[in-house]
Amino acid sequence: MRPNDYAELATFVAIAETGSFRRAAARLDRKPSTISHAMHALEERLGVRLLHRTTRSVALTEAGQALLAQVAPALGALSDALDSVNAHRAQPAGSIRLSVPRCAATAILLPRLHDFCARYPDIRLDITADNRAIDIVRDGFDAGIRLGENLAGDMVAVPLIGELHSVIVAAPAYLARYGTPQTPQELLQHRCLGFRQSGGQDLYRWEIEHDGAAQNLVLPHPLIFDDPELMAEATVRGLGISYGMDIVCASYLRDGRLTVILGDYCPRYPGFYLYYPSRHTSAALRALIDSLRMAEIPLPGRVSADT
Repeated sequence: MRPNDYAELATFVAIAETGSFRRAAARLDRKPSTISHAMHALEERLGVRLLHRTTRSVALTEAGQALLAQVAPALGALSDALDSVNAHRAQPAGSIRLSVPRCAATAILLPRLHDFCARYPDIRLDITADNRAIDIVRDGFDAGIRLGENLAGDMVAVPLIGELHSVIVAAPAYLARYGTPQTPQELLQHRCLGFRQSGGQDLYRWEIEHDGAAQNLVLPHPLIFDDPELMAEATVRGLGISYGMDIVCASYLRDGRLTVILGDYCPRYPGFYLYYPSRHTSAALRALIDSLRMAEIPLPGRVSADT
């Protein structure tokens, strides 16, 4: 092989798997111009077009599909071989790109980072805090943290915390002015704040449970947010009643700026998981997994839905 063969082939595989020069550049930690140059050089050397390019998408040609089928497993095996050697280092090294919702980054990741960085100084952790539902393979991430109910079935998932508690919350001043709902139906007479994922269209469901039966409330939403922390802050300011996860508003509940209402109706659901697309993990990723799951991760101000 020529010295540049591996880099060019790795570039081709990254583009094919992510469907984008930009996402391939992010995965490989290179500039988009470097990715484009490497791809052009590979096609020139082979004398065949491997990709169909448009302004919005990238697709494999027939030759590209044939090359990917041969090259991707070989590069995967080579990567595994290098990782096995890296495992013999005194300290794991490498880079990890991690996608995390903002609330999980604050409650789960940050409390563990000091010890992780001190223990593994040769690992670079590249964290993207984003509430959107993403495809970590397509977008070039090594792993992600998401709710258990949102994981694809083909992902390897490691639980980080137990059940999460949903809560309906309001500021004491709001309740003093407008009254405290005693039943879910009374929420129709209140300002209930809505939430949707960034870039999404569907509003987050207000799901309640009563006598073992689940029900989705259909409520008017005068205000809609795509950031749960911003919605919690709006609730603190008395702009309405909100529904979400207890870890998002835990500090407000602890200091009394928010109050749980209708706690008997609020369900619990699977917590956050770290997930990744392959059982062949790098030594660096294994170190991160072990650091996050080695001990119970404290959630500040945990408030039971039964409160």
